[in-house]
Amino acid sequence: MPTFDLDQNRSLFQIKAYKPGCIQINDEIIRKSIVISPNQLIKNWAPQSADQLTSTDLNLLVPFKPDILLIGTGEKMVILPIEMYGALINYGIGVEVMNTSAACRTFNALSAEDRNVVAALIV
Repeated sequence: MPTFDLDQNRSLFQIKAYKPGCIQINDEIIRKSIVISPNQLIKNWAPQSADQLTSTDLNLLVPFKPDILLIGTGEKMVILPIEMYGALINYGIGVEVMNTSAACRTFNALSAEDRNVVAALIV
């Protein structure tokens, strides 16, 4: 018989739901792009679509010092040029680009494992 482990996610901020144009962080509904880590939430992150995303927007995330940065590009996965996030790799930050739905799921899984993860999500 399978056994279940109690979810021990101690993150201050957790993604509870996502659909295009809307994300639920804990009990709050947010309709603008965000940056989230297990212990910090930045609302109204500047880019509101993947075509507005710049290397400056991503370089602002260096002070978080994540091991992994997830970039959610909206409803569809958009391939970003390496020049846009290459500097992050030079800081030792792993970068994964995916659609926002996948980034939300991945963030939840990694934060539940107490990983040092940050997600920059275009809602």
